[in-house]
Amino acid sequence: MLSWSTVDMRAKLEAKKELSNALEAIKWGTDYLIKAHPHPNVLYGQVGDGKSDHDCWERPEDMDTPRTVYKIDDQNPGSDLAAETAAAFAAASTAFAPVNHDYASKLLTHAKQLFDFARNHNGVYQQSITGAGEFYSSSGYKDELVWAASWLYRTTGNKEFLDFVSEQNDDGGTRTMFSWDDKYVGVQVLAAKLVLEGKLNVNDNYNYNYKYSAATWAKDMKTQAERFICNCLQKGDNNVKKTPGGLLWFLKWNNLQYTTTATFVATVYSDYLAAHNASVHCPSGLVQPSELLSFARSQVDYILGSNPKKMSYMVGFESNYPTHVHHRGASIVSIKQDPTHVSCKGGFVWFYKNSSDPNVLVGAIVGGPDQNDGYTDSRSNFEMAEPTIVTTAPLVGVLARLA
Repeated sequence: MLSWSTVDMRAKLEAKKELSNALEAIKWGTDYLIKAHPHPNVLYGQVGDGKSDHDCWERPEDMDTPRTVYKIDDQNPGSDLAAETAAAFAAASTAFAPVNHDYASKLLTHAKQLFDFARNHNGVYQQSITGAGEFYSSSGYKDELVWAASWLYRTTGNKEFLDFVSEQNDDGGTRTMFSWDDKYVGVQVLAAKLVLEGKLNVNDNYNYNYKYSAATWAKDMKTQAERFICNCLQKGDNNVKKTPGGLLWFLKWNNLQYTTTATFVATVYSDYLAAHNASVHCPSGLVQPSELLSFARSQVDYILGSNPKKMSYMVGFESNYPTHVHHRGASIVSIKQDPTHVSCKGGFVWFYKNSSDPNVLVGAIVGGPDQNDGYTDSRSNFEMAEPTIVTTAPLVGVLARLA
C-alpha cells in the first residue's frame, strides 16, 4: 500500500520533498523481505511467538523472548503469504524503477519467484505456520494470487499475468472492506484503471479470445470496485455503516485500518476517473471525481481531529491526541535515558502507569474510536489504542493528494 501510494502520487510526494522519505520507508521493508526470501521456494513468515511475546511488555532493545523462525517451502506451502509478498515486491519495483533500476530489477525477480511458488504450491499459510492462525488467520489465498498477478502485470505489462487473473473467472463480488486478509478491492480498482485507460477492448466479442476474456473480467471487476465505492459514499445498495460523526465504520478492532484503505481507494479512483472525464453511476445517483475526493477529505479530517471528541487519532499531530498508546516502545522510558534492563514482566509497571507515554510515537495512527465516536485513551484498550503500519501506509498517498 505504501508502494501504491508512492507510485500513484509520485509527483505530489516529490513536490512536497517527501518522495525520498517514502522510498526509504519502502526499502526498509523490502530489504527485510529480501532477507526472508533466501531461495525461490522458501519464505520466512514469522519470527518469535505470539503468545510468549504478548506475555511480555518490554522495550525492543530488551527483548529476551525466543526468536524462533518459521517458514513456508515446497513441503509446507502458504500461497497467501507468498503471493502477498510477491505483490509487495512488484509494487515496490514499480516505485523504484525510475530512480534505481538495479534494485527495481532485484525486487521484480523476487516477485516472480514468489508468485510461481504461490501458484504452484497451494495452501493457506497457517497450515504451515500454525501459530500465526491464532492471530492472523487467512480466509483464503485466491485474492492474494490475483493481487500479485495484478501488480506483476502493472509492473511488467506481461500478458501472462493478465491471463492468469482473467482465467480465474472470478471478479470477487462486491466486497465489504479492503484489508490485510482481503485484497479483492485492490485488484478490482487496478482492473478498473485498465478499462478506463482503454488498455482492454471491452467491446471485443470474439469467443475464447484472450482479449475477450480479459476485457470481460476487467469490466466485471470495474463494476464491483464501483459498487464498493458507492457503498462507502452512502449511495449504494449495501452502504457501509457510519458513526454519528461521519466516520466509516467496519469493525471494532482497529477500525481505522479499513477506513484508510477505503479512503485510499476513493482518492486514487477519483484521479483515474478525472483523467478520462468519467464518473460513477451509483444506485442513488451519479458520483463525480470531485465528490470522491471530498469524501476522502472528510475521512482524513475526522482522523486528524474534526470529530466529536476533537481528538487527532494521529499521535503527535495537533494538541489533543492519544497519550496512552498500546505500544511497548512508546510506553517505557527510552534506553538512552535509562539503560537499566526492563524485564519481561517488569515492563508491566510502565503498562499500568497513568502517566502519558514517555516517548511520543509521532505519526502513528491508533485503532480509533468506537461506532459511537467514543474513545478511551488507555494502554489496555488495545482494540482502540494499538497503532499499526497497515493503517498508516494507505494514508500516505491520500495525504500527498490532499496536500
